[in-house]
Amino acid sequence: MFRRSGPAPVDEILPGVTADPELRVVYVEDDDRLARLTTQYLTSHRVEVHVVTRGDRAVAEVLRVRPDVVLLDLMLPGADGLDVCRQLRARTDVPIIMVTARTKEADRVLGLEGGADDYVAKPFQMEEVLARIRALIRRAAGHATAELEALGVRVDTRSGRVTRDGALVKLTAQEYRLLSYLMHHRGKIVSRIELIEHIYEQDFDRESNTIEVFIGRLRRKLGDNLIETVRGLGYRIPGPDEQ
Repeated sequence: MFRRSGPAPVDEILPGVTADPELRVVYVEDDDRLARLTTQYLTSHRVEVHVVTRGDRAVAEVLRVRPDVVLLDLMLPGADGLDVCRQLRARTDVPIIMVTARTKEADRVLGLEGGADDYVAKPFQMEEVLARIRALIRRAAGHATAELEALGVRVDTRSGRVTRDGALVKLTAQEYRLLSYLMHHRGKIVSRIELIEHIYEQDFDRESNTIEVFIGRLRRKLGDNLIETVRGLGYRIPGPDEQ
């Protein structure tokens, strides 16, 4: 993750910049209204925001600003968001959140395979975007390596590749997100509600058994012993000291 020397001097503060920023974000978005509303909200929560409206200018701006997170729209003028994501991954390990209005699972998989660390669907709640930014930074700070491993299963968070004993395993976007989240929290119990909030939008039916279905699929693909059910509490993957 990028580091900066300190906040900008007060006389250099621009729109989208707070006098005492907690985080710095480059937001690549061509919808002026959405960019303005999101910037206003994030700025009010001590997030310095640098907006880029074209994909072909995004990489240069990220390298110039050196942000903590990149918020990257999928559909952009000048260069597609997936293209930008791949270019960034070749140059830096900055965490990337893909923003997409597309709801097809294949589009989300492409984003993850292109190097995005997370994604959020339009229309989104401002609170959700801020929560995902902070969660992604916490995960990045806690895991310097891009590869997470447990019981012979390896997740490469940059490429989105998952292998079991060296063999490639194909996962759906939701399966990947669920596995990745549990892997980032190895050794800890993750509640069902926390998994739902990470994978789905806020109006998702919390009584649905979809999480249980995905857990079952992952066990069939990756082995029964990888994900433990802690009755009444949630799920966990063994930590490094338990393997």
